[in-house]
Amino acid sequence: MAVRVFINPLNREIRAEKGALLLEILRDAGIRIESLCGGKGKCGRCRVIHERGEIEDLLEEYDKFFSEEERKEGYHLACMLRVLSDCTFTIPIESRIESPKILSNAVLKLNKINPASTKYYLKIEKRDLPMLLRHRRIQLEGYSGIQPRISDEIYDVIDKMKSVRCVATVTRTSGFPEILKIEQADSLDRNYGLAVDVGTTTIVAMLVDLNTGQVLRQGSDMNMQITHGEELVTRISYASDDKGLEKLQSLVVNSINSIIDRLTSESDVKKLEVTDCCIGANTVMNHMLAGIDPTYLSEVNANVSREPIIMKAKSIGLDIHPEAYLYCIPNVSRFLGGDAVGDVIASGMHESEDISLLVDLGTNGEIIFGNRSWLYSCSCASGPAFEGEGVKYGIRGSKGGIDHVRIDPSTFRAEASVIGDVPPRGICGSGIIDVVAEMFKVGILDFVGKLVSGKTKLVREGENGLEYIIVPAKETSIGEDIVITQSDLDYVMDSKAATCGSITVLMKKLKLSIYDVKHFYLAGAFGTYTDLKNAITLGIFPEFPNAEIHPIGNGSLSGAYLALLSLDKREEARKVAEKMVYVDLLVDIEFMEEYSNALYIPGNKKFFPSWTKKYATSSY
Repeated sequence: MAVRVFINPLNREIRAEKGALLLEILRDAGIRIESLCGGKGKCGRCRVIHERGEIEDLLEEYDKFFSEEERKEGYHLACMLRVLSDCTFTIPIESRIESPKILSNAVLKLNKINPASTKYYLKIEKRDLPMLLRHRRIQLEGYSGIQPRISDEIYDVIDKMKSVRCVATVTRTSGFPEILKIEQADSLDRNYGLAVDVGTTTIVAMLVDLNTGQVLRQGSDMNMQITHGEELVTRISYASDDKGLEKLQSLVVNSINSIIDRLTSESDVKKLEVTDCCIGANTVMNHMLAGIDPTYLSEVNANVSREPIIMKAKSIGLDIHPEAYLYCIPNVSRFLGGDAVGDVIASGMHESEDISLLVDLGTNGEIIFGNRSWLYSCSCASGPAFEGEGVKYGIRGSKGGIDHVRIDPSTFRAEASVIGDVPPRGICGSGIIDVVAEMFKVGILDFVGKLVSGKTKLVREGENGLEYIIVPAKETSIGEDIVITQSDLDYVMDSKAATCGSITVLMKKLKLSIYDVKHFYLAGAFGTYTDLKNAITLGIFPEFPNAEIHPIGNGSLSGAYLALLSLDKREEARKVAEKMVYVDLLVDIEFMEEYSNALYIPGNKKFFPSWTKKYATSSY
């Protein structure tokens, strides 16, 4: 039996089966809603307000997620709610997934454009066709190398072209050149490619002119897989269920296709003119995009291929030329993928004699030391705190997110800047780093990350212990005080210790001091928007006195762009992945010691020389 579900404020009506879970109904309708745990009733993020209709609530721990006032207002969790009749629900602002900010990329330079997909003139005379069919050879103006493979379908097209000058598109992605298509001569200048960063949360793509390297358009969207869990382990678990992998693959492909629709229509480019695609993604996303079972990645000693994944667009339903290839930048390990290799290619650290450190922090953090001779890496479970998740009022970097905070040392009031210059609805990663560092500076947070009461009324007793009021309710868009709780602070301290401990354990193994690092590359949104001084104050990173700081933005997308335009860069990516040493911290006995040393602000004194004098009398 079908029921009708009305969703406010989206003004959407959805037809669904009676008894279906509301979260599943929203997922199938393409409505994006927060769901950190993937629908298991554990995170409390998929909040909805029940307006009317018959429902069945499966939630047992109601008091864990809702106040008495919210219960009266009709708050429920979408993942724990069965719809039994025609119903109306409102998705409150804190549960909606807003479009993300598009992260800028590094300034990229290529000495020579050498894309895998290229167009060449050829001239076919009707009298030559029998010979061509017999020997399968054609002449391409300006082309040199192995004779391209030519399918029967292409020869059928050639047969119909008669005595005309035409254009052949040749691709070399698979390692053996082949002709993708034959067109009229006036299409020589129309050849396009896609560079795509497939993130766990966000997908960003660039439409690129393969003749010039010019970026025509750039766009982003949320990865539709997000309603099945925001953490990789949650999605791996879902992929192991019946048809789970097929569903996740379909969602990520649909997400990319949605961006392709916008980019091509805005650029007056036909989808069939897009003849190459390069993907930068973590190991799990690469597997799910290609339809490769990722469940083995849960094993500690998982043997991950370091060869690039290559497949035809038609094999997964990507909406470009069906014979075009997708090239996925190669992975290194289960938690260090093609996105990190793309970071390295974009930074250029693999071409320098100097020792460099590259850090890309998200839910999973990638850390790489090295130079042109060697590369040494690890990944850390930094958690989603640095992306604005995992804390009570945390949100991603989107409209209404507090991105920077300063606390007045005399009044202890927070001065906050907000993305979009609107009343805030939460605090994003860079704002979380700022507020914690500022609280420490003004003395309402001690060196073990505990709130100090008695100095200001802004530190108060909340439902679950002490909390600090960042923005009072009257100044927010959600009608509630935006606070950071002691539980939030414990989570941030754990994340910062995991990050700093991961960096210092590699330094210990490599016998590096903080003075040896000459370049510090920061990739991702964290590196772009975070106040580095506050990050060092908090002890997320050691101090590197001799290092030049390089924020490189979306290094994964930049790496994909370079690989799209240069076969040489693809070879560089292969070599980087091949030679990179990976240390699995889950089985490393030295990591716990470094992690424990980092559970203080800022951390082990030898990594923070400017703090040595201040902490000279400290007992830790």
